[in-house]
Amino acid sequence: MTDSSRNDGEQPLRGAVLGLGMMGRHHARILQTDPRVDFVGAVDPGGDRFRALRDPGLAFDSIDALLSSAGSFDFAVIAIPTEEHVAAVERLAGEGVSVLVEKPLAATSDESRAIINAVDRAGVVAAVGHVERYNPALLALRERLGQLGRLVLISTERTGPFPDRIKDVGVVKDLATHDLDLIRWLGGAPVEVVAAQTAHRMGRPHEDLVLVTGRLASDVPFACNVDWLTPTKSRRTRVLGERGMLVADTLTGDLTFHENADVPIEWDTTQHMRGVSEGNSVRFALQRREPLLVELESFWKYLQGEGEAPIVSLEEGLETVLTAEAVLSSARSHESVHLAGAAR
Repeated sequence: MTDSSRNDGEQPLRGAVLGLGMMGRHHARILQTDPRVDFVGAVDPGGDRFRALRDPGLAFDSIDALLSSAGSFDFAVIAIPTEEHVAAVERLAGEGVSVLVEKPLAATSDESRAIINAVDRAGVVAAVGHVERYNPALLALRERLGQLGRLVLISTERTGPFPDRIKDVGVVKDLATHDLDLIRWLGGAPVEVVAAQTAHRMGRPHEDLVLVTGRLASDVPFACNVDWLTPTKSRRTRVLGERGMLVADTLTGDLTFHENADVPIEWDTTQHMRGVSEGNSVRFALQRREPLLVELESFWKYLQGEGEAPIVSLEEGLETVLTAEAVLSSARSHESVHLAGAAR
């Protein structure tokens, strides 16, 4: 890590990105336009096919080529196929480069632990890119959990058409890792048990649908519905409590609170639609900033020594991978899988 990463923030951090695909090209856009960063280049053996780079001379086909050109730099965003994460982290950490690793942390829990060990040996800073934690609707939802009282249920829906970019994993480790991380983050307790069903409907080696139910160590139940089969895209997180329900739509960045109340409905024809009572519903006015930028800002603050910056730790990333493995194990065995203490 260069001295600029440890100063008072006046000098820009020197950063790079590995991978110029769906996520990497957006990281590159931000790194090239934010004055807090001196962008030193991008690595992608396939070249800059989306024309994400302002300077074509900053495209490299290997980490070695990047290091040879840029010399020392502070951090790299790793947005390459999941099975390549370990080798990339080991190479960069060995050169003193801190890393933000796009989720999932690795393809397996053993590889996740290998990344943690590599980072620990090198003494660099590292975090996992679970970008949904930085969605304005979910940030606001987490801040308002107290108004729900005792939590009753956390549920998520993440559905849509199949993205051709996915080659290496199924819907569990690609999409559902968002939800498994959010469940843990919003619920404030580790996942204790999961039961899951998967489906293969597209002729691919990996699953394209998963239904997960489970329970946190705090005894809060949860449910996740995730697929690559639905023709319309949906991203909703619902937290039900004894005083009402918060619903976040992360596509629009909207958060709505539906209050429980004791207001009887005397018009019989509407009672079957609204239940026995209804309370107020409020859609909150939120500041909507790009989640990826907020994620990067948090990582930069953490890199510069702000220990309270809200990053996703490697240990949390490992926990999510372990939960995803338990989901797949449950689907294969048709039995519930217990995880208590598995990440330790």
